Amino acid sequence: MTTLRRVIVDGSVIAERNLIKLKRVPEILVFVLISPIMFVLLFAYVFGGAIDPGGDVPYRVFLMGGIFAQTVVFGATFTGAGLAEDMQKGIIDRFRSLPMSRSAVLVGRTASDIAYNVLSIAIMSLTGLLIGWRISSSLLDAVGAFALLLLFAYAFSWVMAYVGLLVPSVEVINNASFIVIMPLTFVSNAFVPLQTFPSALRHVVEWNPVSAVTQAVRELFGNTDPSVPVSSAWSMQHPVLYTLIWVVLILAVFVPLSVRQFQRTSR
Repeated sequence: MTTLRRVIVDGSVIAERNLIKLKRVPEILVFVLISPIMFVLLFAYVFGGAIDPGGDVPYRVFLMGGIFAQTVVFGATFTGAGLAEDMQKGIIDRFRSLPMSRSAVLVGRTASDIAYNVLSIAIMSLTGLLIGWRISSSLLDAVGAFALLLLFAYAFSWVMAYVGLLVPSVEVINNASFIVIMPLTFVSNAFVPLQTFPSALRHVVEWNPVSAVTQAVRELFGNTDPSVPVSSAWSMQHPVLYTLIWVVLILAVFVPLSVRQFQRTSR
């Protein structure tokens, strides 16, 4: 069996194992999936009256693109926490004793978390529809928006997989992830319009990958107002392409780093 085929086969077994675990302990998934609903309702009804996105697009419609981006980034912590838990419980040592590819554990972990992100996005979409969010674009554009979110979520899960291997403790990974995720999501256009930031900080926001994902899904969902000018920054003029560039860069850097760290940690 070739190396790539072995990684795929072994990784699918690990992914199935992770999905079965969620099925047997559904409370884990239930509590994790509640947070997207809380963020949608919190920002829509608590902060929505104080924030004006400009133009004719209501804040609740403007908000959903940011909530989608935030949730898939926050969801990546599930990958890091899962790996840290397996390291603590010694399950990784059991995997080492089996005739399987070493990278299959990481491939299976990140692949199984795609299912979690699909559920998160589905629940957010239903919640958004209930508060007045609508998709105003074509079916193909909408599918492209969801696919882009899942692709970015998969790439970012490798970042948290690396962090989870560096800090093999569930408690620590939850705290460490916030240090990375909070600045990325809140120093972006996810919740407030880009023009509200100070000029010095605006350049950071424009090139923040979360801002690109947010802008991309807003455009693909048809949730932007043509009368509101878009930033002249290249990243905001081509948000889909800029997001895909980040996906490639993240995978190119953190896949080999995570595999190397996994081999080092398990050794």
